[in-house]
Amino acid sequence: MEKAILGRKLGMTSIFDETGLSIPVTVVEAGPMKVVRKKTPERDGYSAVLVSFEEAGKHQNKAEAGVYKKAGVEAGKILREFKFSQPDKFEVGSEIKCDIFSGGDMVDVSAVSKGHGFSGVIKRWNQRRLKMTHGTGPVHRSVGSTGANSTPSKVIKGLHMAGQFGHDNVTIQNLKIVKVDVSRGVLLIRGAIPGPKGGLVTVKETVKSK
Repeated sequence: MEKAILGRKLGMTSIFDETGLSIPVTVVEAGPMKVVRKKTPERDGYSAVLVSFEEAGKHQNKAEAGVYKKAGVEAGKILREFKFSQPDKFEVGSEIKCDIFSGGDMVDVSAVSKGHGFSGVIKRWNQRRLKMTHGTGPVHRSVGSTGANSTPSKVIKGLHMAGQFGHDNVTIQNLKIVKVDVSRGVLLIRGAIPGPKGGLVTVKETVKSK
């Protein structure tokens, strides 16, 4: 992996290409990230680059504060590490901005999806409800049978039932970067990405290029 950056989802809009075709895009405020530490195989057992994103709040973890103090870098709100294929080109204290990407790049975007709380099977799994007439009773949106009572006499593993819906780590692969606005520090990514407005997203170079 050569390119990766953290950002915030700002929302969706549409732009027009050179042929006049309307393209739906998600606007991501990407970076800047500060390089806090470079991990090496000799010391840590693997190579990685530790970066910080956004300004730190009032409360800080003591362990993380020590990392920033040792590096001589201003404390950040979020710490992440990326396993870049060429970690030597990043220096401690330098910034990684959205200009590492360019229009036409294919990326994978990861984020935590919107949470919908405890949901029934119709909303969570798109199951059908029973008919509303002829004595169906108060079970129109019920889950229905969860298995035979003789064999195997248990609920089958993986059966679709009511439960927590959303708030999962989701990755959308092979999305195209339509435009990079370096002056505003934003990426315009074609299509929708997970999470609410203002949610933290990770944009990486795609691993399954089409």
